[in-house]
Amino acid sequence: MLDSHAHAAAVDAVFARAPVIPVIAIERREDALPLCRALVEGGLPVLEITLRTAHALEAIRAVAAALPEACVGAGTVLSAADMQAAAEAGAQFLIAPGATEALYAAGRALPVPLIPGVATASELMRGLEHGWRRFKFFPAAASGGVAALKALGGPLPMARFCPTGGIDAASAPAYLALPNVACVGGSWMLPAAAVRAGDWAQVRALARAAAALARP
Repeated sequence: MLDSHAHAAAVDAVFARAPVIPVIAIERREDALPLCRALVEGGLPVLEITLRTAHALEAIRAVAAALPEACVGAGTVLSAADMQAAAEAGAQFLIAPGATEALYAAGRALPVPLIPGVATASELMRGLEHGWRRFKFFPAAASGGVAALKALGGPLPMARFCPTGGIDAASAPAYLALPNVACVGGSWMLPAAAVRAGDWAQVRALARAAAALARP
């Protein structure tokens, strides 16, 4: 179990590796390794493989074994059972779209850091009460975007965020310019047509552009 300071440090180490965390849904198991390899080669080593598909845990296990230079985590974590399964598959971090009492309790029991999702000041304050300092802000664009995060930074400056949801290459720099934003999550570097076609060169090029986005 990580204490609040160790937890924040563990998440900060993940967030510091790249300005963008790709949000990945593996629809075909054979795509997992070449897709993730293209992202890493493009300069995005932190990979959030969402538990939205039947192949997610298998993909996490394969990427963790084959790409040691990557930092692979699980997204769309909805329960303590999801957290345990992802950790056993080799996930190095866990991201939830929201947070519940059960998730916070499970997060205290696992050595793998949980990044809970928040969208309001009340949800953020509840997370802070539980000892968390690092959060996913989701859905970012629909929840007020840059303006909302700027407003939260006034009364609650101890929290830092990875905003995700509705962010693209054009809007990402405005988020990254905020002092309480460590990185952003998105899937714009994974166009559906390119993934279907196995066009990993395009994915690699888009990842390279995302990795070059400036942080403060």
